[in-house]
Amino acid sequence: MNLLIIGAPGTGKGTMSSLLTADFNIKHISTGDMLRQAIRENTPVGIEAKKYMDGGNLVPDSIIHDIIIERLGNEDKDVSFLFDGYPRTVPQAEDLDNILHSFNRKLDAVIALDIAEESLVKRITGRRLCRNCSTIYNLYFKPTKVAGICDKCGGELFQRKDDSTESLSVRLQEYHRNTEGVLRYYQDKGLVHYFNADQSADQVYAEIKAYLEGIE
Repeated sequence: MNLLIIGAPGTGKGTMSSLLTADFNIKHISTGDMLRQAIRENTPVGIEAKKYMDGGNLVPDSIIHDIIIERLGNEDKDVSFLFDGYPRTVPQAEDLDNILHSFNRKLDAVIALDIAEESLVKRITGRRLCRNCSTIYNLYFKPTKVAGICDKCGGELFQRKDDSTESLSVRLQEYHRNTEGVLRYYQDKGLVHYFNADQSADQVYAEIKAYLEGIE
């Protein structure tokens, strides 16, 4: 079963991906991870990608295309996959279809995590991490007993730069600008199924699992 998971920052894509890869014996494929691996291994694609990344520039679609072919044609040739964070644009989605077709493969489903923006803002901007043990808290949903102090080790809590209101606003604008078109693209193919991500992770995953077991 080959899947794609789509969701705004903070909807729980990482958690769902971990559970799905374990239960359905599929490979989690992140283009960011693939790029970093290619750079570590000094592959031709990795060398080219590093030039852009070192310069602080986006890696062009042509290189993403090559790295996906490299991955699906070799390491993950016979493995079911879960794409996360890609495709981000309609041209990338069209290119992925062509790549999969060349390997006689296809997407079976697109998992779309949906959540009210108000809840999403609280999830992200309310998030706090312990500087000492990295335990995650939330001012709204999982506060500490003493403000600013970790319940486990007594360490100081802090807010990541990416979790600020300003940073989240930029990330959401980018997400909506690109992803809405991608979702429409896959909706026209009848592949998209929406899940309410404004629930506990256990509830969300139970619904996703039941759906996928029904289409296996």
